[in-house]
Amino acid sequence: MDLSPPHRLIVEPIIRAALLEDLGLAGDITSNTVIPAGAMSTVVLAAREAGTLAGLSVARLAFELVDPAIRFESHIKDGASLRPKDIIATISGPSRGLLTAERTALNFLSHLSGIATATAGLVDAVRGTKAQIVCTRKTTPGLRALEKYAVRAGGGMNHRFALHDAVLIKDNHIAIVGSIAEAIRRARENAGHVVKIEVEVDTLEQLAEALATGVDAVLLDNMSPGILAKAVDMVGGRAITEASGRVTKASAVAIAGSGVDLISVGWCTHSAPVLDIGMDFCECADGQAPALPERFG
Repeated sequence: MDLSPPHRLIVEPIIRAALLEDLGLAGDITSNTVIPAGAMSTVVLAAREAGTLAGLSVARLAFELVDPAIRFESHIKDGASLRPKDIIATISGPSRGLLTAERTALNFLSHLSGIATATAGLVDAVRGTKAQIVCTRKTTPGLRALEKYAVRAGGGMNHRFALHDAVLIKDNHIAIVGSIAEAIRRARENAGHVVKIEVEVDTLEQLAEALATGVDAVLLDNMSPGILAKAVDMVGGRAITEASGRVTKASAVAIAGSGVDLISVGWCTHSAPVLDIGMDFCECADGQAPALPERFG
């Protein structure tokens, strides 16, 4: 899986906005009045609980934007499993800049690592089945590119990024148009030959209508594992099957057992708990790197 983070052109405006929100009009008045202008420090980012890392490049950029003189050395890659007290990165430079960037960097790193951790738990739950965990458009406004990256860091896959990615005909579209068949017909006529078409269905009767018309994927919404198994049998490989609807780690196992291709989950992006990561001043001797776990050293 490609774990290349989103391009800097995408990420930088997000980080700048967060830093500007924190700095306000007067800047970091605490650090600027308490810390001597020429002070230099070394700090480490360390995990305080177990989880999966995501967002390292975002944290790095937060520090670099505050002060280009800051040097950021990562010791662990995104997607890696963390244990409590693991040292994630060593950061050196002007003390004021380190303290100014601290909260913004940790907000992003902890949030994205929380998403990666939640996703990894779901991926582990369905391991050994054909089902893949995918995220949805239920993301924090403005953070979608970062949150969907964090899902990939946790071993999941991305559903469409936005409304322009693919056609997803849902219940309200069908209600307005009048039928599944007519909605599919209009989509095929107007969307273009490279655009995939997926239809959300709530019943096997609706599924039969969608299959008769022809679609690329079907979203099987809020169906029990038993009904899902029947739906997968009906599809018979003619379309990608996706299950959705209040998926938990416990229910994901039974859902995956039905034979669906994908399980879409919204809470892993919109409600995942943050992973506790902190910034601590390095207690190592001058010029020496902090001790790293053997698996990262």
